[in-house]
Amino acid sequence: MPGPRYDIEHTPGENNSRVFGMDVLGPVFFSSAILIILFVIGSLAAPETASRLLGGAKSWTLANAHWFFSSGTLLTLVFCVVLAVLPLGRIRLGGAGATAEFSTASWLAMLFAAGVGIGMMFWGAAEPLAYYTGWSGTPLGVTAATPEAQRLAMSATIFHWGFHPWAVYAVIGLALAFFTFNKGLPLSIRSCFYPLLGERVWGVSGHVIDLLAVVATIFGLATSLGLGALQAAGGLHYLFDVDAGLSTQLGIIVAVTAIAIFSVVRGLDRGIKVLSHVNVVLAAALLLFVLATGPTKTILASLPANTVNYLTDLVPLSAWINREDTRWYQDWTIFYWAWWISWSPFVGMFIARISRGRTVREFLAAVLLMPTCVSIVWFTVFGTTSIEQTQAGVGELGQGFTEVSLILFQMLDNLPLAKIVSALAVVLVMVFFITSSDSGSLVIDTITAGGKLEPPVMQRVFWALLQGCVAGILLFGGGNEVLGALQAGAITTALPFTFVLLMCCLGLYRGLRQEAG
Repeated sequence: MPGPRYDIEHTPGENNSRVFGMDVLGPVFFSSAILIILFVIGSLAAPETASRLLGGAKSWTLANAHWFFSSGTLLTLVFCVVLAVLPLGRIRLGGAGATAEFSTASWLAMLFAAGVGIGMMFWGAAEPLAYYTGWSGTPLGVTAATPEAQRLAMSATIFHWGFHPWAVYAVIGLALAFFTFNKGLPLSIRSCFYPLLGERVWGVSGHVIDLLAVVATIFGLATSLGLGALQAAGGLHYLFDVDAGLSTQLGIIVAVTAIAIFSVVRGLDRGIKVLSHVNVVLAAALLLFVLATGPTKTILASLPANTVNYLTDLVPLSAWINREDTRWYQDWTIFYWAWWISWSPFVGMFIARISRGRTVREFLAAVLLMPTCVSIVWFTVFGTTSIEQTQAGVGELGQGFTEVSLILFQMLDNLPLAKIVSALAVVLVMVFFITSSDSGSLVIDTITAGGKLEPPVMQRVFWALLQGCVAGILLFGGGNEVLGALQAGAITTALPFTFVLLMCCLGLYRGLRQEAG
């Protein structure tokens, strides 16, 4: 039997306001909207100043708080493992009689599409090759273009996309699902703090927590949308010789935002679910094509080796003291940890929305193991192919690492049916792009509506538009250092939310203990 629901005196939804057809929790909605709109206006008025400020904030964070990101994600992973093996893992989200809303296949498809899809498309071939060639440093300071560099290139890539990020997602998602479905609290980040703060979560403390979640999510999503625009523009340039510059990137963001709004209006079941299935089918087709036409024997032989190497290198890659690869560690690992943390309110809440009826242990096993296994396969297939082509001096990749957004298409150019498959890749990037945007709009909408599961459609439209604006501004203000501007936005906003993440672990543990008792 489930434990008792909390005796709540007040909920955020009681104080919601109706504004232009929207049902909003005023302090969170207006403060977050005003902050983000001021950022958009300020960046348009003084793009160089905005870029300089973002760069300065990023530099300060990397120099002074890198240890906090590393230790925070490691503690979160340890917490998830311990929780999965404890008797608390038998607790079912929604109570003992709860049943799953979605089939396991649909559940895993939506989890994958919302969580990592667009990033894996961008970095699948590029990240292992970047580490191998030393494009921006090498992991653990090994010599570039050596067998050891190739081994660590795969280990480090899987490390960035494996257990650590998904532990961050799992904690937020599990906490939200538990406190919503088992304890009757609103689907909002503040609910995770009820065992720690009690009724104070409905006051200023709760408003600040949700505000941090909204701002972190907006910038995390904007980073992903910016990367998607860069890669889609590169693909259009490759296919149709379209200029891949800023105007094309902004045009892509406008088009995708418009389609995302249409999907958002259709809702979770008729919009995001359908797109998630399309994503998985197209991604599987692209993966199987590269596996079949690339260095198949080498890829298959590398799968078990990369798995073992990842587990072997997990400890040295997780360390944050006495590093010989400070530049690489800060540019890559810390960026990734910040990116995942800034995405955690979005992905965690989305996972919570679709996970009713799962046990805690089932939830953690699926969220940690399935995406990690997919990452091992994905990066082994694409990374091995790009590295092999570089080593063999084939095509443009044989000339060395150039533009990161073009690596996927340069790799596909050396395989059969290059134009057709590259067009498929562009479509896949765009669909992942749309899925991330409308899923994010749904989540931010829920937070700013005080945790209501079905707020008005107009709010989703508003946040989808604002996401597109922030992504466009980061691209516009980044100039020649677009990737740096995107990273700076994610890293800066993720720092304060790391405190929220760690406190969520404590709140979740207390809540589960009360449920079991």
